[in-house]
Amino acid sequence: MAVVKGVQRAKKWSRLDGKRSLSTAKWSLAGLRYQALILWRKNPLLSWTCLITLCVLLGANVALLTPIWSDRASTDGKQLSDFLNKDSKVDGAIANSLQLSRPVHILVMGSLGNYAATSDTMLLLRLNPDNQSIKVLSIPRDSMVVIPEVGLEKISLANTNGGPALATRVVSKSLNNVPIDRYVRITNDGLRELVNVLDGIEIFVPQEMAYQDSTQKLEIDLQAGWQTLDGDRAAQFARFQDKESGDLGRVQRQQLLIESVRDRLTNPAIIAHLPQLVGIMQKYVDTNLSPEEMLVLANFGAAIDPQNLQMVILPGNLSALSRDPSSYWLDPGGQDRVMSNYFGVNPAVGTPKVRSLASLTIAVQNASGEPNLSDRVVRKLKQQGLEKVSVISDWQDVQRQTEIIVQRGDFQAAADLQKVLGLGKMEYASTGDLNSQLTIRVGKDWSEQTPLSSN
Repeated sequence: MAVVKGVQRAKKWSRLDGKRSLSTAKWSLAGLRYQALILWRKNPLLSWTCLITLCVLLGANVALLTPIWSDRASTDGKQLSDFLNKDSKVDGAIANSLQLSRPVHILVMGSLGNYAATSDTMLLLRLNPDNQSIKVLSIPRDSMVVIPEVGLEKISLANTNGGPALATRVVSKSLNNVPIDRYVRITNDGLRELVNVLDGIEIFVPQEMAYQDSTQKLEIDLQAGWQTLDGDRAAQFARFQDKESGDLGRVQRQQLLIESVRDRLTNPAIIAHLPQLVGIMQKYVDTNLSPEEMLVLANFGAAIDPQNLQMVILPGNLSALSRDPSSYWLDPGGQDRVMSNYFGVNPAVGTPKVRSLASLTIAVQNASGEPNLSDRVVRKLKQQGLEKVSVISDWQDVQRQTEIIVQRGDFQAAADLQKVLGLGKMEYASTGDLNSQLTIRVGKDWSEQTPLSSN
């Protein structure tokens, strides 16, 4: 009975979504390949937009190229998208004049098996022409929200119960009524094909990953360190979930995977694989973006500075005391801060409080290869009055430059920390210690700037 009701709800919400859907006229595949080739040569980073949509999937990272090569609908030419420049025209070729007229929000959902399955991955993107940036909010699939006609449930079930129409409504209502303009749905089947077409990806595996589940026919066996992963092993990396970090650790690996695929796609040799990449996108992507909108997004993404791609995990906490220990309960204060800083959406009452540097927990991780360097950093920070500082296990991949990882969207505090340290590259991603607000990954440059005698 529950299954029947779920199907009925899905049909209801799908009908509502259909009223907003765009025309189903198809593009010329040859034309798309030609346009994609021009964009790629224009800027090897191509489209950060697409990259994210691509890397969306960590059950199915499917395509930095998604928006451009999706075999989807086109408008009838009579109605221009509400977020395109009103002077924009599309005549079958790339036009440099195509522009975003305002910030655009896109919900990306990745599922295992088919489009109607639970959303194993959820990302909310903000493409902002005002400051030439792309913001990416990772929404843990176990986030507890209210789903109409269902009740308090995990957000991943919204797509199952009502398709993209219900999923976008639930995400919007749960996140301070943030407007959502379009959606992209991707299945996991394309991940292996994508990575194999790219001839594998280089990624640093931070820990040994071993897991076996005969019921899911899932076997994971990865060694720690730098690896070249083929499609099967990339899927293992994407799906691994340890007991300590749970789904948050999996979401964190999604962001690492995004960075790795991004780096691979900058290789000029990828141009030769464009036809295969186009085919993957057409097979595994469902979206209500029109061709005109896709071209504008691609043009926008091609001009983005890598530093203006910023990623964050929706703040919250796992509840070991609840009936379902994997459930993720949103932190209202943290949510307000992230939605304000990343999406320009303020809470209904008041404004988010800016947290001072002294109030934040800071994790210090040695990535220099020099023993005990993290202890010296902690001493320096405590001398500056910062008490919530602790050392975590060394990062085994030795790096030249110190990084300040902005885990929870505390931009101002991170800038203040950079001033205290006197060095450090900002990394806007949730790839540091999950129990901290800021993570300092100490590189070799620390010793060069602060000799042992001065610490």
